[in-house]
Amino acid sequence: MWLGNSLNTGLAHTLKHIFMNANNRPVTEVAAGILLDSEGRYLLGQRPEGKPYAGYWEVPGGKIEAGESVFDALKRELQEELGIEIESSEILTILEHDYPHAYVRLHVSVIRHWLGTPQGCEGQQLSWQVLSDERPLVEPLLPAAWPMLEKLKKLLDQN
Repeated sequence: MWLGNSLNTGLAHTLKHIFMNANNRPVTEVAAGILLDSEGRYLLGQRPEGKPYAGYWEVPGGKIEAGESVFDALKRELQEELGIEIESSEILTILEHDYPHAYVRLHVSVIRHWLGTPQGCEGQQLSWQVLSDERPLVEPLLPAAWPMLEKLKKLLDQN
């Protein structure tokens, strides 16, 4: 099944909203947050029924609303989805992915500290994964999640 293509635009890409891509498709701006705990694990959530790609696993996050910064959207989304509070994040990358239902620009951040215990506030399943594993133990994974995890591994290998 064809699930689309990712394009890593890197950190040099501006955070300015561009509403149409080169193919005249609307661009949906999304904030994604990789929760990384002290044991080197990251959190994935399973998309609930009724959403595109229901049952697929993804990095938590969601659409950036008009007037919101990436961090404010991330803070709101993680509170709504996981019931946690974040006070800081590290920008990891910006990438774009062309899904059949939407063209998304993902502003990906790493979150190392949060208040509360993540829980599936929208009825979604959650799974902590070990970054050193070759692949997540849950599947299927949304295609745009793969380049995020590759960037995270590279970042942590440098440290």
